[in-house]
Amino acid sequence: MTIKAQIAGLHAGIEAFAACVASLSEELFVRKCNGWSPRDIVAHLIGWNRYIIKGSTQIKNGELPFYDLDPGENYSKVNAVLIRVYSSNDKQELLKELQDSVRELEEFLQSLPPKEWDHDYGVRHRGVPITIRNSVDEVIEDYAHHKEQIENWVNRSGRAF
Repeated sequence: MTIKAQIAGLHAGIEAFAACVASLSEELFVRKCNGWSPRDIVAHLIGWNRYIIKGSTQIKNGELPFYDLDPGENYSKVNAVLIRVYSSNDKQELLKELQDSVRELEEFLQSLPPKEWDHDYGVRHRGVPITIRNSVDEVIEDYAHHKEQIENWVNRSGRAF
């Protein structure tokens, strides 16, 4: 996969996710299911788009990204911070912020020399090499996972909310 293909995948993932969230009523947008609301998920993704940019600089310096130092179970500590930082309940405001953060990530990726994108700088997390490429791949997977999660909540007619 090339950087261009990865950016296309990121763009497709965000578009599908944003359309899913945009279709929610304001009530469903802020209603919690299994501890998170769709609003919380949007806040989480905004932050991770920006964290990947900062973390990529650390990876290039041979350092473990800050978000991997003490993330909590399933990154609970990191995500709790993001939910507080992006605290608005306004769906349109958060979707705009999401688009802005994706644009920042895309611009960062486009600025990378191709050799940096998939280079192994010797950084490991739980024994697995961390590259810029696989960090962005995880975010892309997160968009698909959370879109499916929200769709499943809606398909249960909101009973789980």
